[in-house]
Amino acid sequence: MFLGLELEAYLPSCVQILGLSVFAAFEPEPHCLTCQSWVHQLLWLHESGEASVLTHGLGMFQPLQLREPFPCRPQKVCLCPFLPVHPLHISTHLYIIQHPAEENKVLRTVPLLAACLPKDKCKVKIGRRFSEERDPELSAVCQKSGTLILYPGAEAANLEEFILDSPVYPSTIIIIDGTWSQAKDIFYKNSLFRLPKQVQLKTSISSQYVIRMQPTNSCLSTLECAAVALSILEKNNYIQETLLRPLQALCSFQLQHGAKIRLSKEHLLKNGLYPKPMPKNKRKLRKMELLMNSVKI
Repeated sequence: MFLGLELEAYLPSCVQILGLSVFAAFEPEPHCLTCQSWVHQLLWLHESGEASVLTHGLGMFQPLQLREPFPCRPQKVCLCPFLPVHPLHISTHLYIIQHPAEENKVLRTVPLLAACLPKDKCKVKIGRRFSEERDPELSAVCQKSGTLILYPGAEAANLEEFILDSPVYPSTIIIIDGTWSQAKDIFYKNSLFRLPKQVQLKTSISSQYVIRMQPTNSCLSTLECAAVALSILEKNNYIQETLLRPLQALCSFQLQHGAKIRLSKEHLLKNGLYPKPMPKNKRKLRKMELLMNSVKI
């Protein structure tokens, strides 16, 4: 069956369904049919003559109220059973500012987050530098009174306390995705991100993203930050539980297949377990000392 280049561009790397076959030599294992359920929608659109819908990309799934398809994985480690069948209903708009280096990492959390939320509520902007000229949409969002940016610091308000006293209830939250040094660079070198109200999370939970090393015991992944923030803004703890479920499954699968639990750098330093020699660079050495003494950096 020939579907045309536009349609074939959306197919997973390994599909054998309804007479259509696309194979990738490096992925011979069977893949989850849940991953491929959206192919039925593509075929339906093609056969019903709605080819013009294809030009809108993944937006075509919105009328059918199905979540955006997650990248195809072998069936035994498929994450689809841990994702919500339908996108979570939220009123908050989420903007993820992603450092370009994160885009190519295999075990990143943003695709999991995007797979759980409506496409029009979760937008990912990739880059290091943003301005009104480069991104008018983001600039307009940052200038709105109902926009928050989640970034810890002395000037950041506690999110839970802020929404109690804010005259305008927040409608949008911005989260930076990258290592802590990358996030710091993006936050301080883009004046746009100084326009929204800066908030932080006050939580005692430890990160469940145990397959990637965090700087301190209190650091959370981008997905975890979004899960906590959205549950607060939407006043719905179910959101946090739902968003964390695929992350827990991802880490469990990786640990079952040889990955090791990565303790935080703070924990390793405090317990004399850090495997690398202490840096000679004074600035980096100072950071290590602050971590050992549980001082925020």
